[in-house]
Amino acid sequence: MTIIAGQTVLLTGASRGIGTFIARALAKEKATIVGVSRSQQGLDKVAAEVKALGGKWIGITHDISQVEELPILVKEINQRVGSIDILINNAGLEIYKKFQDYSTAEMQSVLTVNLMSAMELSRLLLPTMLCQRRGHIVNIASLAGKKGSPYDSIYSASKAGLLMWGDSLRQELVDTGVKVSTICPGYISGQGMFADTGVPAPRLAGISTPADVANAVIQAIKHNQAEAIVNQDPITAGMTKLLMALWQIFPKFGDTVYQWMEVAKLNQLRIENQMQIALRTSDRKLMVTAKLDTEIKKA
Repeated sequence: MTIIAGQTVLLTGASRGIGTFIARALAKEKATIVGVSRSQQGLDKVAAEVKALGGKWIGITHDISQVEELPILVKEINQRVGSIDILINNAGLEIYKKFQDYSTAEMQSVLTVNLMSAMELSRLLLPTMLCQRRGHIVNIASLAGKKGSPYDSIYSASKAGLLMWGDSLRQELVDTGVKVSTICPGYISGQGMFADTGVPAPRLAGISTPADVANAVIQAIKHNQAEAIVNQDPITAGMTKLLMALWQIFPKFGDTVYQWMEVAKLNQLRIENQMQIALRTSDRKLMVTAKLDTEIKKA
């Protein structure tokens, strides 16, 4: 069993959602956590929680969607903490839309954050791990990578890519001392991109907590698990595995089950909610800009 205490962990998407729960779980294991996010405020909040739980924390603000700048991030990490023992590719982006309505920029953003950044960070850190003959790469994928989700096709594609890349890499690295694990959560309550939409999960789909995902990450590291499906409870997770396997043999049966669960209908509602959230955010920005312009004119 792998001991996490004393190991240095690079965690992307560390300032919100599932990332904060993973950070807390690592802190309880007495790890040194290098948290990466675009939000300095979010990183500062997690820093206090990690330190209170007995972990060590280093927060670095960086936009991992800028893949060409990831070598700069890795260089800074090496200068501040030395080598990374465990990489957790957790950062994610999800945009619900009809496929034909995606812009090229939106497709690139989802694929870059969810897949390309994970691959590039791993590529940059892997040589040191191989030299030391130890290390662990953990990818946070999704059940959407096993069965495509309508009106969420780019996210599904990115997570399927993460799954297959991780599977291939694990086989390449056998006997090198470097391990690869993939975590596949289903619908998550309370936190993260799914919760942000304000639309409930499909009926009988099963709902997990962010703490369940964080625990799955810890167990995958400790026991070198190739893949972990996270869904509500062991029975639901077992049924999910069985259904996913069955749908590989009978894809149209899987489509029928998703139609019965109203996955497409709920995702269409998520499209509407995301648009409303975007409009409200835009309105707030316009109000702030107008207020600043008024104050400047008065001055």
